[in-house]
This record gives sequence, structure tokens and C-alpha cells, in this order.
Amino acid sequence: MSQNCSHLEMIKEVQPSAEGCEECLQSGDSWSLLRMCLSCGHVGCCDTSKNKHATKHFHTSSHPIAKMLERVVDTDWCYIDEVYIKR
Repeated sequence: MSQNCSHLEMIKEVQPSAEGCEECLQSGDSWSLLRMCLSCGHVGCCDTSKNKHATKHFHTSSHPIAKMLERVVDTDWCYIDEVYIKR
């Protein structure tokens, strides 16, 4: 794992909260890529999507690490340290 992330202890065993971006599914909007919060399982759209719900979730919850759901490589992102974490 990355040596540059100081929030790894906040990673929990979680299940995705939805099969797509929770907020976009509720509003009928679309997304491009998805991230899952590794503290609570919230699924939100990535910053490449117009609504950026995964980042909004970080700002409201302070949950620091999200998993990229649609990548072949198992990569996480720490919003606080602004680093990718490979597991």
C-alpha cells in the first residue's frame, strides 16, 4: 500500500450501497465513473461526472478513502492526502 496515506485505518469491510451513483439514480441523471466510500459503502460518481457525488460525499462525511469501482487495477483514492493507493 501507499506510504503516503495516513488514513488506511479508516478502511472497513463495506458493501456497495447501490448499483450506480446513489444520487444520480434518485434524480435520473447519468455518470461516467463510480467510487465507493471505504468507510460506509456509499457509491457516488467520480469527478469526471458532472455531479461529482463521491467528492461531495467526502465533504459531508469526512470519510477519506474511496475505491475506484470501474478500474481493472485495484486502486483507491485518499481525498485528504490526495494520493492513489494500490492494494
